[in-house]
Amino acid sequence: MAQTSYTPAQISNPVTVVSPNFLTPYPVDLIIVRKLLSLSDGNFAVTDVNGNIVFKVKGEPLSFHERRVLLDAAGNPIISFQMKLMSMHNRWVVFRGNSSDSKNLIFTAKQPNIVQMRTSLHVFLANNESNEHVYDFKVKGSWLDRACTIHAGDDTIIAQMHKKYTL
Repeated sequence: MAQTSYTPAQISNPVTVVSPNFLTPYPVDLIIVRKLLSLSDGNFAVTDVNGNIVFKVKGEPLSFHERRVLLDAAGNPIISFQMKLMSMHNRWVVFRGNSSDSKNLIFTAKQPNIVQMRTSLHVFLANNESNEHVYDFKVKGSWLDRACTIHAGDDTIIAQMHKKYTL
């Protein structure tokens, strides 16, 4: 059994971003699996610690928007996400299912600064009417360390990811 390195804060009123099907009262260890020696165009699988596929990510080859779709284990689209063209802050938009219609927008994510040394994203839910003065979630991490932490607001850690080394 995999060990977790943190204890998530107990949130009395959890926010459902995509679906209540993806909320758990305990940490869940997931593993990103990429095929080695392949021309990966954003395609990979996410498994549980027993090797069961939980999610799949499919990228569209030769897409100007770097569009990808997150699928459940049965291959049903959960969300689609794409980079917004002509954006100074590397903005991504995320929609329900396989949509790109603004009525199905769930959230947007953008870099808070144009130039960054470490990865940082601010996430704004579609119903956030603050005109991006107050973000709903903050993602901080490092590509080199292959790790990140997701915060609700500024302080409450709701998820952590890190590279696990195995022999």
